[in-house]
Amino acid sequence: MYPSNESRSAALYERALRVMPGGNSRHTVYFPPYPIYAVRAEGARVWDADGVERLDFINNYSSLIHGHNHPRIVEAIISQAGRLLSVAMPTEEEVRLAEIVCDRLPGVEQVRFTNSGTEGVMFAFKAARGFTGRSKIAKVEGAYHGSDDTASVSVAPDPRRWGSAQAPASVPGGGSAPHVSEDVVVLIMNDVEASRRILRAHAEDLAGVILDPLPSHLGYEAATPDFVAMLREETSRAGALLIFDEVYSFRMGFKGAQGALGVTPDLTALGKVIGGGLPIGAVGGREDIMSGVFDPRPGRPRVGHGGTFNANPMTMAAGVAAMEMFDETAFNRLSALGERLRTGLREAVSIARVPATVRGAASMTSLMHIADPPATYRDLVASMQANPKARERAQSVFQQLLSRGVIIGAPGLFVLSTALTEADIDKAVDITLEALRRI
Repeated sequence: MYPSNESRSAALYERALRVMPGGNSRHTVYFPPYPIYAVRAEGARVWDADGVERLDFINNYSSLIHGHNHPRIVEAIISQAGRLLSVAMPTEEEVRLAEIVCDRLPGVEQVRFTNSGTEGVMFAFKAARGFTGRSKIAKVEGAYHGSDDTASVSVAPDPRRWGSAQAPASVPGGGSAPHVSEDVVVLIMNDVEASRRILRAHAEDLAGVILDPLPSHLGYEAATPDFVAMLREETSRAGALLIFDEVYSFRMGFKGAQGALGVTPDLTALGKVIGGGLPIGAVGGREDIMSGVFDPRPGRPRVGHGGTFNANPMTMAAGVAAMEMFDETAFNRLSALGERLRTGLREAVSIARVPATVRGAASMTSLMHIADPPATYRDLVASMQANPKARERAQSVFQQLLSRGVIIGAPGLFVLSTALTEADIDKAVDITLEALRRI
């Protein structure tokens, strides 16, 4: 039963605290009183250091689209490992994965690979600045786009510093230089007219606008069609670039969020799903932009892009296998599982009569322990302040699920894999209902 001071995970955590700050290299996998240490996994199940089996409903925060150790992906990795681990040369696997990505996404005519979604976003910013010759990037307040200094602005701004909703302040993230915020313009999610005014005020200096159409940090509050249309219109009007962050929202449609929304961005940042479970990121977009800033053939490119492990053969092989399997049939089945989960969780919330909201799309779902779904980051802060026990309820449900064999993202995130079944979904819903009843 979790937690137990006698567990191997507890002992491993004590060891980890001596050699790593906070005991880990990744804040998103820490939770009190100690994280659970994994030993092995298969399909939709993962076993911890004490031999406890759990259903995995977070799938390494979206990167394991086919669950753990899918035989075809493992075979591709083993085969590649026997030929080439890494090399200072391109490979055919890189070409093949690039072909798949370009064929899949309407806004991607050319692509370059990185090693994380953070890097994909960072190079999208660099490409936008290099192509336009301008400096400013606009983003939505509260939206997470990785750890780059530009992306970190106003992810979780202090209400005492965030300014008015009509003209939000740019608040640098922890560890960033204060001047970084000078080149970031902050918008309020789905506020069409205020955002339009802000973008027009900065039009001459605007290099690009980045949008995650379904940001997880806002509880999967979807960008409205009017908001997306306004961003497309205003970036085109200003000569700036529209950037979609599809590191997560690639899951929204078979052709990504851009296919689902019917809006074609100029640049797209990618990661997670396209790597088959291994480290990956990418930036792709229109041919004239990508070639204009990254092509080394005319001489020194406008934007340098190196990286010892960019397009490494192991990730490319895993990504090709994963993407070939993630066809339209697989996408539709996985999205149906997501809808089954959301329906079940809403019924559980109704039966348990607790203040909670279920949202999401396709294979992404959030369970928020507040009754009124927030539309913006400011709404979310206000809701949490008005419901001081919401975090306690979220932690209680999270720990109860852990103790009964289901692991989710600690804030209440469920990100599915094709390895899950309807029976797995129903089991998670039943366990969640019991957890909700207990609180």
